[in-house]
Amino acid sequence: MAARPVSRMLQRVLRSSVRSCSSGAPVTQHRPGEPSQTAVEELSRRRQFLREHAAPFSAFLTDSFGRQHSYLRISLTEKCNLRCQYCMPEEGVPLTPKADLLTTEEILTLARLFVKEGVDKIRLTGGEPLIRPDVVDIVAQLHRLEGLRTIGITTNGINLARLLPQLQKAGLSAINISLDTLVPAKFEFIVRRKGFHKVMEGIHKAIELGYSPVKVNCVVMRGLNEDELLDFVALTEGLPLDVRFIEYMPFDGNKWNFKKMVSYKEMLDTLRQQWPELEKLPEEESSTAKAFKVPGFRGQVSFITSMSEHFCGTCNRLRITADGNLKVCLFGNSEVSLRDHLRAGASEEELLQIIGAAVGRKKRQHAELLLMLQDSPPAIPSISSQDPFRVQGIGHRVSFSNQMATLWKGCRGPRTSLLAQRWLGSGPPQRHCSSRLDSDTNPKCLSAVSRAPATPSGPPPTSDQLTHVDAEGRAAMVDVGGKPDTERVAVASAVVLLGPVAFKLVQKNQLKKGDALVVAQLAGVQAAKQTSQLIPLCHHVALSHVEVQLELDSTRHAVGIQASCRARGPTGVEMEALTAAAVAALTLYDMCKAVSRHIVLGEIKLISKTGGQRGDFHRT
Repeated sequence: MAARPVSRMLQRVLRSSVRSCSSGAPVTQHRPGEPSQTAVEELSRRRQFLREHAAPFSAFLTDSFGRQHSYLRISLTEKCNLRCQYCMPEEGVPLTPKADLLTTEEILTLARLFVKEGVDKIRLTGGEPLIRPDVVDIVAQLHRLEGLRTIGITTNGINLARLLPQLQKAGLSAINISLDTLVPAKFEFIVRRKGFHKVMEGIHKAIELGYSPVKVNCVVMRGLNEDELLDFVALTEGLPLDVRFIEYMPFDGNKWNFKKMVSYKEMLDTLRQQWPELEKLPEEESSTAKAFKVPGFRGQVSFITSMSEHFCGTCNRLRITADGNLKVCLFGNSEVSLRDHLRAGASEEELLQIIGAAVGRKKRQHAELLLMLQDSPPAIPSISSQDPFRVQGIGHRVSFSNQMATLWKGCRGPRTSLLAQRWLGSGPPQRHCSSRLDSDTNPKCLSAVSRAPATPSGPPPTSDQLTHVDAEGRAAMVDVGGKPDTERVAVASAVVLLGPVAFKLVQKNQLKKGDALVVAQLAGVQAAKQTSQLIPLCHHVALSHVEVQLELDSTRHAVGIQASCRARGPTGVEMEALTAAAVAALTLYDMCKAVSRHIVLGEIKLISKTGGQRGDFHRT
């Protein structure tokens, strides 16, 4: 490694009461009984010295393209207390035997080595790092390393509110919290666990303790949460948040595809429609985020463009997995076991040679990913977020999307108790499920005629020709290019006859699979958005609104489903409404099939449609 002339000079001139660390920063020996403020001031002086007298960066952490790797991510565990659908199966994944995982001492030994060579930022990850029992002690030990400026953690937030005060005292300086939805029921659907209110409590606790910004990571996935972009940005108006929209990135372990990816430019376009004044902020060196801010807002938003505009050229990151493998690229498969060499008694110099060889082999960019991108389909136009779909949980009903800004805006202190009560609700369960929470929502969701538009209409003209067949009898998509854009609304319904046993379990929300009504409702909303991918000759429609409502009918032991869709365009949305109703019904069957195979799906029909050239339709 390059010589450190500053250190040698200091060693000659400093007196015995002062020692020097490996980086050359002067360090006064600790004296028992000294006030803690002295230690804090001393640490500040040392860090200032490090900034002003930075030694030449380690050759072992510099790759063949000149990238200096000063940022190390350390996975503390493979375990997680959630089961996110895009991350792992419901039953979890096979875990590495405990004996093969890094011990606390091994983690600290490797961290010490990397910091000595120039790493100045360490982020603790998982799995879920906060389920590791000694995480606070690990942070405290890392905080003592000379030259380490930042200790961060990426967490799902479930345990954050409880542990953060201890972590802050130990030296934690940065927090990233993963949160993919602001809808409590959708959160439970995505992660297959409860805990939305705990994540919110964690965010509030971080703000209360002075972390700024608190980074909120949101992986944006088409058909799942891209309709919540504006709600996330609205949080930054009164709170010191950095909401980071992350392009969905396909890993070997997940089963999702490129059609789920919403690009940075597509997301940015959606935000600019609402906030044209959105301004770009200067990018920090080696930053993976493109930062923006709405003028006057307290926080900001960022985009992690790992897919559409990769940042490999300035990558300064390395990763150590929970079992001690060094990964020089997050997406790459290449790994080298530091654990094995460490346990075999490798010296510090031998470990550095191994690390340096791995870093030297790092590619210019994650080539495998870019090859996949070349084969990916073009981006689908974004679905309007002006009326994002909302999910009403079972129990006391609160319009989360409408009241969210009120609950968060202007928050300056801990509001977790109040927020938890508002999100969780209270009172006995009422088995009615609606994806929209307007104050005038009719609790009888199957009164379709009363909810249909009241536009007078006569019998709609019909055609004796199939519009999806060409002159030679082959399937063909209708050309709607010459049709005018009009407001289109369609309502469809379905009925699922459950039988008395399954009906009772759904009514009391006692199915082992979970809340059947909420899951069916979410499935219906998602299906409406994906209609053009399910029905071959349907046009893609940018829906401005989707609503799915379910209600129990105790006289028939049935669930009634009503789905309504709205869009402005040249083609109708009846197929979207029918698809939503049908898929919601199929999902109910799937949720209840273990109880009974005598379930009957029926009465799937169009109730009404308006806005087409051929006139309106209302079923009588």
